[in-house]
Amino acid sequence: MLVETVLGNVNEPAWTERLREAKVDDLVLDQWDAQKSRLRRTTSLGTELALSLARGVRLRDGDVLAWDDATATAVVARIALGEVMVVHLDTLHGESLDMVIRSAVELGHAIGNQHWPAVVKGTKMYVPLTVDSKVMDSVMRTHAFTGLTHEFIPGTEIIAYLAPHESRRLFGGADSTPHTHLPADLN
Repeated sequence: MLVETVLGNVNEPAWTERLREAKVDDLVLDQWDAQKSRLRRTTSLGTELALSLARGVRLRDGDVLAWDDATATAVVARIALGEVMVVHLDTLHGESLDMVIRSAVELGHAIGNQHWPAVVKGTKMYVPLTVDSKVMDSVMRTHAFTGLTHEFIPGTEIIAYLAPHESRRLFGGADSTPHTHLPADLN
C-alpha cells in the first residue's frame, strides 16, 4: 500500500465518528521514524505500507493514513514516545546569581555539545533520549553539575504539559494535538 497523503486524524470529529465501528490497523512508529517522509513498514495486521509524504509533512499520533470503505478498515499512525531526561533546575533556587549563571551555561554547553534537543519549561529542562539512558546519565555525571539533579521518565508523562512547538522539539510529530494537514508550502 502506498500512502502519499494524510487523510485526517482520529481526534477530528468526522474521523472519530467514522472509526467508531471500524477496524483499525495501527502503524506503530517511534518518535524519530514519525518525522520521516519516506519509509516502509508493516502494520499491526500485516499490511505492507510505503510512506511517501510531501516535504514538510510529519506524522502525528492518530493520523489516518488509509481508509477502505469496503471493509471499513483504517490504517492509523500510532507514535510511541520514548523516555525523556528531566534536569531539575529548581535545585539552584537560593544559590548565588554567579552559581546559577555558571550552572546554566555549563549545562547548555554540555547539552548542545551532544546535539541533544532540549526544552526548558518552568524549572525543568526536558531532553529526549537520543542515545541510551546510560550514556546520557554518564554525560551528566561526567560534567558533575553542582546543584543539578536529573532523572529519566516516560515521554507520556510530560507531553500533556507541553505546548505544540515544545512537543515537536522533543518528539518530532508525535504530539496528539488536533491539527489540519496543509500542503507543505502553506505550513
